[in-house]
Amino acid sequence: MKKILTFALMAFVAVGAQAAKKKAPAKNENKPVFTVVKENPITTIKDQNRSGTCWDYSTLSFFEAEILKATGKKYTLCEAFVANKTYMERAIQVVRYHGDCQFAQGGSSEDVLHTLKTHGICPIEAMPFPGSLYGDSLNNFNEFFSVLEPYVAAVAKSDAKKLSKAWKTGMQGILDAYLGKCPEKFTYEGKEYTPKSFMASLGINLDDYVSITSYTHHPFYTAFAVEVQDNWRFPLSYNVPMDEMMQIIDNAVKNGYTVAWGGDVSEPGFTRKGLAYAVDDKKTQSLQGSDMAKWLKMTAAKKRDIIDSLGCTVPEIVPTQEMRQERFDNWELTDDHGMHIFGVAKDQNGKEYYMVQNSWGKTGDYKGIWYMTKAFIAANTMDFLINKNAIPAEIRKKLGL
Repeated sequence: MKKILTFALMAFVAVGAQAAKKKAPAKNENKPVFTVVKENPITTIKDQNRSGTCWDYSTLSFFEAEILKATGKKYTLCEAFVANKTYMERAIQVVRYHGDCQFAQGGSSEDVLHTLKTHGICPIEAMPFPGSLYGDSLNNFNEFFSVLEPYVAAVAKSDAKKLSKAWKTGMQGILDAYLGKCPEKFTYEGKEYTPKSFMASLGINLDDYVSITSYTHHPFYTAFAVEVQDNWRFPLSYNVPMDEMMQIIDNAVKNGYTVAWGGDVSEPGFTRKGLAYAVDDKKTQSLQGSDMAKWLKMTAAKKRDIIDSLGCTVPEIVPTQEMRQERFDNWELTDDHGMHIFGVAKDQNGKEYYMVQNSWGKTGDYKGIWYMTKAFIAANTMDFLINKNAIPAEIRKKLGL
């Protein structure tokens, strides 16, 4: 009986193992295998959760890397401090324009740089943990902005002949209730700071940072405010040809710098698994044995499934300056996400990708890191913030930096 039970158990295990084997997903031979070419130090992966603050997380991660490069010290800077200051200042602008401009969760790297210069910064420990004030474990701006947006709109569209100062007090109360009150003083590692004195202690020069873009509706080697809604402070970006824009990123990574990148990730080639390709639709649909009409009717999710299956063999476009301009003018190229470029890697076919830190937690196949091809970055960059010392000398000279 014991033998029979033993054999039965062995058979059961064998059948179970066979079933598990059958259910195991087929290996994708096209999945990229990466070899790091250059990887610069960064701080931890953050999670913006249900908030439109990628601009805040990505740019602070960039500055954390800048501080790490300059001093060897790791800090986690406080996104809530930047958001609190930024949303108040954006509301003030909307009210000044009587509501004829946008109030939204989004922003740009300039909002972070402006906050650091004007207000300073604090470490994350100096304010309540994200989401904790309203019983969540991370940021969740659903209720927050359902309160904040109509409040700002009501003030901005008021038919009053004269506004009182009370609306700012009310606005600050909402910000403090959901984000936490920005400290005037705090203690960090046994020393007392103000936000400004803490910023001054971090070892970087905030005048070293400039924004770069590449479009033809303004002259090259001049500066202009990129015409997108979240660029509401109207900071100037230096305009360079697309090839030089890419040279700047490559030179930065090669020399130990990182890049606070803003651009378009709404394309099907940007997958949730941690990859981004500038997909050539015509060539891709032909590989699938379908006509272009069928490809165009597919959902973005279905296209992403096909792109994931093709992996490193997916055909890519060759981006051009004209293509960038056309897509910007027809609203295809948008500024919907901010990320942090910190390295370069190659796949098994020799294609180069930028290593990019995201702010969606440790998601995707690479635990919060995205591998984005150089073609994708060239095609989909809106602008980026960079240390001017990372720009090649000949391009700096053209820009007068």
